[in-house]
Amino acid sequence: MNNIILNTALLLIALTVPACATKINDEVATAKYLEESRNTALEFRKKLGDVQKAQLESVGAENAIPVCKVIAPAMAAEYSKNGQMLKRVSLKARNKTQGTPDTWEKEVLESFDKAQLAGKPVDVMEASTVSKDADGRWFRYMKAIPTQPQCLQCHGKPNEISAAMKALLAREYPEDMATDYSVGEVRGAISIRRKVD
Repeated sequence: MNNIILNTALLLIALTVPACATKINDEVATAKYLEESRNTALEFRKKLGDVQKAQLESVGAENAIPVCKVIAPAMAAEYSKNGQMLKRVSLKARNKTQGTPDTWEKEVLESFDKAQLAGKPVDVMEASTVSKDADGRWFRYMKAIPTQPQCLQCHGKPNEISAAMKALLAREYPEDMATDYSVGEVRGAISIRRKVD
């Protein structure tokens, strides 16, 4: 009788340990990568914002389009190394090839929009998770991008965007959906995905 109880207990432990190990690994990965991802997103946003501001001040909004079209993807590529991938995503993507969210990113962006409507400041919105797919385990992080006043020159309400800018956007981004924003709204997010060791 004691052997049956002992064997049953050992079997239960054997079945439970992998689940506990996965939970501990998820917590370790989250703790390890969360602060690093926050810092990376903040640094990326600041660098890109500085470039955008300088371009807007020196050459004007219409000539600053290359910042988002060329410079931002190049900067994201610089941050996408050593098993980490960084990109900007939005529910209303300007460049569908680079800015369309995957399923998790879309759910997070929708939750950011709901939180913003409920009065939560966009600057504090973030989300993270550990997920698994065919390529392995991943730490995922997103940081909301708030719409700033300078963003409205290209992303504002249609009646607030100049005719010249509208024509340029139509030429550069024929499938553009990234307009009709107001200051303080969630314009998208920085999304970071990195392999969990």
